[in-house]
Amino acid sequence: MAKSNSPADSSAGLVTWTLALAQLVSWGSVYYSFSLLVVPMEHTMGWSRTATNAALSVGLLVSGFAAYPVGRWIDHGLGRRVMAAGSVIAAAMLLLWADAQSLTLLFVAWIGLGIAMAATFYDPVFAVVTHRYPKSFRTKITLITLVAGFASTVFIPLTQFLVGSVGWRTSLVVLAIANLVICLPIHTLAIRSSRSDTNSQPSRGAVKLANDAATSRALRTPTFWALAFCFTTYYATFAALTFHLVPLMLERGVSNAVLVTTMALIGPAQVAARAVWFAFGRTLHVSTVGVIVVTLFPLSTVVLIGAGHSAPLLWLFAVCYGAANGMMTILRGTIVQDLMWTEGYGAVSGMLSFPSNIAKGIAPIAAASIWSFTRSYIAVEWAVLLVSLLSAIAFCVAVRVSRQAATVSSA
Repeated sequence: MAKSNSPADSSAGLVTWTLALAQLVSWGSVYYSFSLLVVPMEHTMGWSRTATNAALSVGLLVSGFAAYPVGRWIDHGLGRRVMAAGSVIAAAMLLLWADAQSLTLLFVAWIGLGIAMAATFYDPVFAVVTHRYPKSFRTKITLITLVAGFASTVFIPLTQFLVGSVGWRTSLVVLAIANLVICLPIHTLAIRSSRSDTNSQPSRGAVKLANDAATSRALRTPTFWALAFCFTTYYATFAALTFHLVPLMLERGVSNAVLVTTMALIGPAQVAARAVWFAFGRTLHVSTVGVIVVTLFPLSTVVLIGAGHSAPLLWLFAVCYGAANGMMTILRGTIVQDLMWTEGYGAVSGMLSFPSNIAKGIAPIAAASIWSFTRSYIAVEWAVLLVSLLSAIAFCVAVRVSRQAATVSSA
């Protein structure tokens, strides 16, 4: 059989790699930079920990509300416009944040960054890739997450260096330029369409009807609600730890070298776990790997609680924590197709992201409030452990309900 020499086939690998690079920069410049900028920003401006985390929380809430419409737009073939606009908004809001002289401007910047996150992070690129490459999206999603997993490894030391060298305001300018120079060209040139090249594309009306049907069907499916609870509670705990991990370690008196090393280990652990999944996970059902993922996170929290300022234990925590999140990203991008269906993926994924992103928005300020009340991160750590256990239970329920439904339908 002759090989296909279509432009789509020949450029698929390059497109995937460039989209992966854009994810690395988007996540690193917007998401992972906050924990390095919050302390010097508070010292300069005199803002409270609760106030700065409230701005972040508002941004994550906005991202949650924007997830569903973004998913629908990508289902309709508007992936390039959505993701390119997201990169422009990200750059503009980082510049606004760099010039912020009041909490009001900080909140405005994070409202815009919330829209940017909804338009540029994993959910939109997963939807673009799923529609564009329906036969190979799993491999491409894995590759994208492998590369993007280095976001914390690259940008945490980079941001730390920038803050120490030029201050937090100029650091934000540099991060904004990265979005314009790297992400915007990639999203503009690499994404020709969210949909695969076929001779017969469905009409826009037919696509809308299919998306609406998939949405209605999902809302009537117990598996959807169990997955929604699982992802919501998981990302709540992940957000709480991600944005408070640096202050938590500073509170314990962890040295700067150990702190930076701990944070930098998270990225490689994410990538290593994704590589292991890619190499060996295909021999296992995705739900089996999922059970490993959802139990690894609470185990990492147990290690963190008992670690104190011990470098080896903190590094063990970082490896387990990063591995759990690394595999969760792939699980989040593929479990809907395995336990449910593929129709209207962008819309259904957006519905799953809505409560998850709401939880991401609430969790950091909730953790900051717990810290403000107790003046200690011990209570925060135990709250994270409890909620992560609930997430693991919810995933097991989703798998069980899905299997029962499959058995009934095949009977």
